[in-house]
Amino acid sequence: MLKARQKFGKYRIERRLAEGNFAMVYRALDTIEGIPVALKIPHRDLVTEQTLEMFRKEVRLTAKLDHPNILPIKNASFIDRDFVIVFPLGEGTLGDRMRHRISTPVALDIAEQMLDALAFAHRHRVIHCDVKPENIILFHGNRVRLTDFGIAKVALRTRAQTGSGTGTVGYLAPEQAMGKPTLRSDVFAAGLVLYRMFAGRLPEWPYEWPLPGFDRLKEKVSPDFIAFLRRAMEVSEHRRYKDAIQMRTAFERVKKRAQRRPPQRKRAKSRPDWKTIRLREFKRRFGKTLDVRSACDRCHGPIAPSMQHCPWCGSRRRVYRGPVKFPERCRRCGRGMKSDWRFCAWCYGPSVEPASREYTDVRYEAKCRNPSCGRRDLMPFMRYCPWCRTKVTRAWKVGETRDKCARCGWGVLAEFWNYCPWCGLKSR
Repeated sequence: MLKARQKFGKYRIERRLAEGNFAMVYRALDTIEGIPVALKIPHRDLVTEQTLEMFRKEVRLTAKLDHPNILPIKNASFIDRDFVIVFPLGEGTLGDRMRHRISTPVALDIAEQMLDALAFAHRHRVIHCDVKPENIILFHGNRVRLTDFGIAKVALRTRAQTGSGTGTVGYLAPEQAMGKPTLRSDVFAAGLVLYRMFAGRLPEWPYEWPLPGFDRLKEKVSPDFIAFLRRAMEVSEHRRYKDAIQMRTAFERVKKRAQRRPPQRKRAKSRPDWKTIRLREFKRRFGKTLDVRSACDRCHGPIAPSMQHCPWCGSRRRVYRGPVKFPERCRRCGRGMKSDWRFCAWCYGPSVEPASREYTDVRYEAKCRNPSCGRRDLMPFMRYCPWCRTKVTRAWKVGETRDKCARCGWGVLAEFWNYCPWCGLKSR
């Protein structure tokens, strides 16, 4: 057993991370590269010539598994008569992380990465033989890396020869316990890891449903995801997914709807008050007629660009800042203007740059009273002629209503408005 601060080749031991039947794992510092690493040192009594030959073969095989979610082997060599396997150092194992609460989205992300790694190995016909939380290393940002590929198979054979059992108790498939591991054995172990991560309990033989922790599992994931786990954990290997590739495909199908949503309480529909009903009815009946495009800055009631006052709160609207339907905007009052107008029809101001061309418009409904006006076309609610600046004396009506303002004589909507939008007279 190595001690803290002990020099071991180019490594300086910092502390022991784990101890198993096959090897010891230490955290150490690479004094040359200056980075922390993990050293896995098999027990000397298990390292024979036959075992070393298997190790060389499996290390070469594992070195070919270049995948973001597979922990690579940095080095494998002898140091002081000990066979040493060097790995990058993570933040901890999934087993350590399971001691604390894991949210469902994070658990799904971890599951996806683990299955990605296992499917990649199965695509290269590599059986892991020891899928368990302790062999799933977590790095910064919940990045997952599966470790002990190939090495686990050597350990399995070695333990079988020494009579110390096979695999890790709790994650063994029945056929693997009988010394006949297959790709389906890894599927079974992966299913147990996922079940424990979501349900918080590790099932035990004979794996009869409902398993321990099933109530918690139902609260976290959907029935489709439970069916996915159940097939992966079938005792009969022929009922399971044939490999991690097929299991990964099945996971992709149920992942989006895996998380069970908490039942949402139906909110009682609040009935709108009379003011809301009044505004809604006003927009429905007169919104198009008046060209309602904006809202009052003070009371937020609907208003039209042609209004000089807010009909709801009576505030004066000298400058309009809302959207307009005309191509130009008056520099003085902000209301819309057509390109061929010489003056603003709302505030008597000059035009921007009057075009020489004249444009027709279906919105012209009346004529200017000035007989010398060259154009004489007027739109509803204009205050001045846009061609000759003559003040409009016509009393404009609002739709078919007969209500009139007592001061200006223009049409008002007594059933809706509190003020006259043209002169500001209070009507209520």
